[in-house]
Amino acid sequence: MTTVTLDIDLQARPGPSETVRQTLSMAWRAVMKMRRNPEQLFDVVFQPLLFTAMFTYIFGGAISGSVANYLPLIIPGILAQTALTASMATGVQLREDMDKGVFDRFKSLPIARIAPLAGPMVADLLRYGIAATLTILTGFLMGYRPDGGLFGVLACWLLTIGAGWSIAWIFCWLGTIARSAQAVQGISMMILFPLTFLSNAFVPAETLPDWLEAFVTVNPVSHVVTACRDLINTGQVTGEVGWALVGCLAVVAIFAPLAVRAYSRKI
Repeated sequence: MTTVTLDIDLQARPGPSETVRQTLSMAWRAVMKMRRNPEQLFDVVFQPLLFTAMFTYIFGGAISGSVANYLPLIIPGILAQTALTASMATGVQLREDMDKGVFDRFKSLPIARIAPLAGPMVADLLRYGIAATLTILTGFLMGYRPDGGLFGVLACWLLTIGAGWSIAWIFCWLGTIARSAQAVQGISMMILFPLTFLSNAFVPAETLPDWLEAFVTVNPVSHVVTACRDLINTGQVTGEVGWALVGCLAVVAIFAPLAVRAYSRKI
């Protein structure tokens, strides 16, 4: 009995390389799921087009005097908002899979506990990339010409994807503790709306009342938006870029273990 127990324990604790392989296998499963259910890509395909055009034409003249002057302000803001909104679907889909019993099949397998969670997260990088690319292309079609050059655009694109991926761990954790997919979606919206609309994504922070400006200043989304603006509009790696990266790493360091622990307790 002792030998059998040891074998099971050893199989239940795969090494780093095996964990990576299992995570990639789960990521491929998630990609195939997107391929068979293309409606999962609707939010990252149509939302960037709709939001970029809608907010730019509605607020452009009122805030910056013209659409052309507003584009350098709004495009980085839409990038951050779209990535965060797309990341919300991670938790909802995770909860749906758990409710359908999909994860019951995984609990009998000697795989790393983080693999069923990290796999879909890796696959969702494709969704964030699509959303960021379409937002930038929409800005180009509307006349936006970033002064940061190719480096600035690429760096902003990568930062947007990284920010969306890190924030998705919060919704992944919510997916493991909420009772239903509807609950995950409701809680996620309550988190997303203050973070995105009470930030500097759409208006300069200095135009807001003092009490609201104080919140916007410490809002992590504001740091991501400012970092994206610095990169795409000037091509400079400023201190805001560093703060944005630190914030992303802190979110992953906190919520990834919480998600794995909650998932382990569920199964």
